[in-house]
Amino acid sequence: MLRRVRETAPAGLVPLAWTFAALAHLEVASPHTVLVAHVVMDVILVAFAVLSWRDMQEHPVLRAWLAVIVVGAGVTLVGTYALAVDGGETLLRATVFGWLLVPAVALGYTERALSREEAAWVYAAGGVLSAVGALAFLYGSLAGVALALPAIALAGIGQTAGILNAVLQY
Repeated sequence: MLRRVRETAPAGLVPLAWTFAALAHLEVASPHTVLVAHVVMDVILVAFAVLSWRDMQEHPVLRAWLAVIVVGAGVTLVGTYALAVDGGETLLRATVFGWLLVPAVALGYTERALSREEAAWVYAAGGVLSAVGALAFLYGSLAGVALALPAIALAGIGQTAGILNAVLQY
């Protein structure tokens, strides 16, 4: 049962995480709630990496996604730290940017590693959406333009498409 949860849970957790990020940017969620959510994500990511380490060594694409989980855990810990000590917007923006960009790279790698029959185009499209989201977020952050929500929406759609395709195919 635990294996099945590890194989399917990300299909729900990815859109949930981006929905929560959007709500946090809309200030619907309090800073304390966002901190608690980060702690929960830290635990989930570390537990997933530890429990899936051996299984995710079996294929180069799985190793790439294990790297996303490990790097993502570090990125999330930075956000947790920033929220816990009121570390400022820069670290929080870096956390969001990291989660917009790192999966984009892995989606692009996945597209190149898989065949057309494995719907590689879904990963390519997801990677492009996530990368455009990352660039929009970075531009918005540097230029003071409100692009966080569109950036989150683009990346959320792209990353969700990729993980749903993976869960449904494998």
